[in-house]
Amino acid sequence: MAHGKSTLAKLIAGIVKPTYGEVLIEEKSTKKKENFLPIRKEVGIVFQNPENQIIFNSVEDEIRFPLENLKLENVEEKITEALKKVGLEGKEKQEAYTLSLGQKQRLTIASVLAMETKYIVLDEPTAMLDPKGKEEIYKIVKELKQEGYSIIYITNIIDEILLSDEIWVMEEGSIKATFEKKDILEHIQEIEESDIKIPEIITLLQDLKKQNIDIELKDWTMQELIQKLVEKYKGE
Repeated sequence: MAHGKSTLAKLIAGIVKPTYGEVLIEEKSTKKKENFLPIRKEVGIVFQNPENQIIFNSVEDEIRFPLENLKLENVEEKITEALKKVGLEGKEKQEAYTLSLGQKQRLTIASVLAMETKYIVLDEPTAMLDPKGKEEIYKIVKELKQEGYSIIYITNIIDEILLSDEIWVMEEGSIKATFEKKDILEHIQEIEESDIKIPEIITLLQDLKKQNIDIELKDWTMQELIQKLVEKYKGE
């Protein structure tokens, strides 16, 4: 079933123009041709398959091209800093095709970071990656959030919704519900009605709540839940 997640991503990035209504990025309409470059400097997008995005032979050239195309300054510094943020420092001269699929996806993220965009749209960025590659992307997302980046993370992998601060549930091209992650237990019915599998950790929190055990989580990981339970009942 098509829910419209990728279409929403492209609308936000200005790749697709709305057929009705309007999409505004910092008060700039994506419909107006003169806003194309300003929006490109503010919104970056990464898709599922990095091999469809990478067009240059070397790692540094892949990042350099959009920077020079947008006439940005301090190109070399931006390349170095972006590669450091995704764990690819020292690979500037490496040929992109020799990278693993996970590294290629990190390279596409680095290309967006180098442009110093305010908003990063990740459209199912781990869909083609193995578990290790997924964990590397999760680590980058968490670090970027801590640095203050605004990230729109589109996914149909249920556990990935717990990376977010605010959750939007989409169904057949419409936004069915929006709520903050901290309130997710109050919106279980809306999630289940959309045929979305509930994350295991949420099920455990529900079961604990039925036993009058309330646990507040920050990172929403199983390790954190276990640690909170140990702290709560240590010495009893």
